[in-house]
Amino acid sequence: MAGHSKWANIQHRKGRQDAKRGKIFTRLIKEITVAAKLGGGDPGANPRLRLAIDKAKAESMPKENIENAIKRGTGQLEGVAYEEARYEGYGIGGAAVMVDCLTDNKTRTVADVRHAFSKYGGNLGTDGCVAFQFKHCGQLLFAPGTDENALMEAALEAGAEDVVSHDDGSIEVITAPWEFTAVKEALEAAGFSAEFGEVTMKPLNETVLSGDEAARMQKLLDALEALDDVQEVYTSAVLET
Repeated sequence: MAGHSKWANIQHRKGRQDAKRGKIFTRLIKEITVAAKLGGGDPGANPRLRLAIDKAKAESMPKENIENAIKRGTGQLEGVAYEEARYEGYGIGGAAVMVDCLTDNKTRTVADVRHAFSKYGGNLGTDGCVAFQFKHCGQLLFAPGTDENALMEAALEAGAEDVVSHDDGSIEVITAPWEFTAVKEALEAAGFSAEFGEVTMKPLNETVLSGDEAARMQKLLDALEALDDVQEVYTSAVLET
């Protein structure tokens, strides 16, 4: 990962996520509802629901809110019917951008996403135009100074797909999407606590942006993330400050 710090970039992204906590309950409730609708209300048999519940608990969401979201998904309570929608496009410098949404009105959502792209220098593309540039996976990042050999042994024993060491000393553990929680818990039991972890769309290649280009890309990402129907924004851009 020559030329930029994986650790600094992840910390920057985590900071942006923390800054939008005002909307996080709404987004988590949507995800729990849709996960329960698609895969049933039992988290033991529905990995997507289990992951959504784990996220909600990590954000201290009340148990009643979680239970009601599951009931709306399974039809036990009335609620808004959300659909999944994914939009793909290009940002500054041709960086790939993928936007995952949960919406009750796709016409409104695509108009909002298109407007954000065009206003901030990006272009909304066609379905599949950048999806091949990402891998759906779990990602755990450990701080520089972590015992690499011990972590690698524990991670591979827990079922991780890969362990990657970066030039800045941080270590990244990659898992299959629905093995994320099991691997994370196994590593915690072995004494390894990740500084950052999520199930994500990991870019296979990165586009490093700096200066004015990085600032413009940040504005585009912020605009997309601010949209009510947007759940997650993924990009191949790495922003250097």
